Amino acid sequence: MRVPVELHIAKKYLLAKRKQTFISIISFISVGGVAVGVMALIIVLAVMSGFERELKDRILGATAHIHVTSLEGSVPDPFSRANDVRKAGGVAAASPYIFSQMMISSGSGSVGGVLRGVDIPTIGGVTRLARDLRSGSLEDLRRAGEGALPGVILGKELAGNLAVGVGDVVEVLVPGGSVTPLGAFPKTARFRVAGISESGMYEYDATFAYVAFDEAGRLLGMEGRATGIEVKVDDIYRAADVAKRLRKDLGYPFWAKDWMQSNRNLFSALKLEKAVMFIILVLIVMVAAFNIISTLIMVVMEKTKDIAILMSMGATRRTIRRIFALEGLIIGVAGTALGTFLGGLLCWLLKKYKFIQLPGDVYYITTLPVHVEPKTILLVVVSSVAICFLATLYPAAQASRVDPAEAIRYE
Repeated sequence: MRVPVELHIAKKYLLAKRKQTFISIISFISVGGVAVGVMALIIVLAVMSGFERELKDRILGATAHIHVTSLEGSVPDPFSRANDVRKAGGVAAASPYIFSQMMISSGSGSVGGVLRGVDIPTIGGVTRLARDLRSGSLEDLRRAGEGALPGVILGKELAGNLAVGVGDVVEVLVPGGSVTPLGAFPKTARFRVAGISESGMYEYDATFAYVAFDEAGRLLGMEGRATGIEVKVDDIYRAADVAKRLRKDLGYPFWAKDWMQSNRNLFSALKLEKAVMFIILVLIVMVAAFNIISTLIMVVMEKTKDIAILMSMGATRRTIRRIFALEGLIIGVAGTALGTFLGGLLCWLLKKYKFIQLPGDVYYITTLPVHVEPKTILLVVVSSVAICFLATLYPAAQASRVDPAEAIRYE
């Protein structure tokens, strides 16, 4: 395969002779600078994408894609309404639920939390509660027999805060009790701990307690009604369209809110942070590009006589520009390739061995998540090569302005 003369000369200039070793050292430093910048870009963007993906999976695993509620406060005849919701296009499953603030206590103390009444036959199709159970089962929420206590599934952190396990008894207090001359008294009920769940989301594991739908209805005085209906859709990115269709089909007073609306602030912040980190880390590549500029300028000064000879032999100014542009591109492509390899390798190691631990109560997750997206790699590579190419324009233009007669006058 015939190598273009411009590329051949560019490679010769990069592999400097012994007396020009300094230029070669600067060239390797430039390659290293580009590689570090590209590597940092890939790792940071992969971690940010991993955070976004993992957080999305955890949130959508613990809660539904769409929540259908009523502007009147509660949904009457919830099972009939859930059947209506299932008939809508794009809906995979639907389950009524009851939601209330509560105070839960054991012999070791009391903590605040959230009581969720779930429909045992249908909740598994909407959330991954059944898969998140570390002990017990959803069927254990039912009363074992007449006079037996109903079951409750506690989040792992909530159970730890109460110092209870499967088989222990807890007492739940909810608002809305009877009003007496001495004031309002909350409703109370005793439950048997039937299971422990771990969703991986500290916020949910530390506050959620799940009971059977009927038991929550009796405790809260909501027999025959529900707080809302949880909906799972076929395509999570079409949830907004499905929610819009449900609002139209169900009409007033029902309202449907998709997961993107419910968590808009969180995901918008993640996207903003990802964009800002990309801009900041691109500056590292730009710093490396200045090394390329300085390297090429030194090469031009060193090779002035060679340039003059080439031009005297018939090389055009365009050919000279190509030589130095290719020289800078070789540095940029080599640094980008090395940085891409190292970044991909470190991402693979982080994903496989998970050697960076995170506090779950701060970051929702316990290990550093990594997700490498091909389009992100492509964006980083294209951006890096483009910056390196732009860095070659000025030195290449300066090289093409060399006057051959002036350069070799005294040679």
